Amino acid sequence: MASVLIVDDEPLIRESLASYLQREGYETSEAASGAEALRHVREGRFDLVVLDLMLPDGSGEEACRDIRRFSPVPVLMLTAKSSAESRLRGLALGADDYVAKPFDPREIVARIRAILRRADPGSLLAERLSFRGGLLELDALSGEARCAGRTVMLTPAEQRLLQALARRPRRVFARDELAELALGPDYEGDVRTIDQHVKNIRQKLEPPAGEPPFIETVYGRGYRFGGEP
Repeated sequence: MASVLIVDDEPLIRESLASYLQREGYETSEAASGAEALRHVREGRFDLVVLDLMLPDGSGEEACRDIRRFSPVPVLMLTAKSSAESRLRGLALGADDYVAKPFDPREIVARIRAILRRADPGSLLAERLSFRGGLLELDALSGEARCAGRTVMLTPAEQRLLQALARRPRRVFARDELAELALGPDYEGDVRTIDQHVKNIRQKLEPPAGEPPFIETVYGRGYRFGGEP
């Protein structure tokens, strides 16, 4: 049974989402602030966090950034802001999906189901890959990545995107292909969010000076992984 943490300062929203999720078989916990959410994530074991962008002790973006410092748990952001800039900013901080208010709770349940299905480690290949003499090591089963001897924390979407590219070195992937592989065939958002995920991975897997990036841009076509396993 998957466990979901609902973070929102409006009790009615928390209660409504919890009711819908519980009817679908999910366990739920609630938090009304960013500080409370961080405490819950540190102390508990959650499969997903629903995180409101506007919280009484700071922004949800700040809370997401703090969570990402120690946990790869999938994050679904809720916000009254629907602009592409706001959505990309949330994704840049490590959110896995983004829903604008007002929303239908049934849509939230469907999004959560899709995120958890994509995050299922059983869907990954149980293999280890090493690149450039061990400079980069990927464990598809655990989702762990190591670059230059340091462990890199990737979100589930980033793990799947990197695995998809690394399993087929030098093959060029279009954005829509990567969106399906990393975000799932039911993803209906802007495929250019892949650009932000790639940017996040590049920042986390920054190779030593003189080494080319692991993910290369092929202008007008998409992205490819540079390096043979």
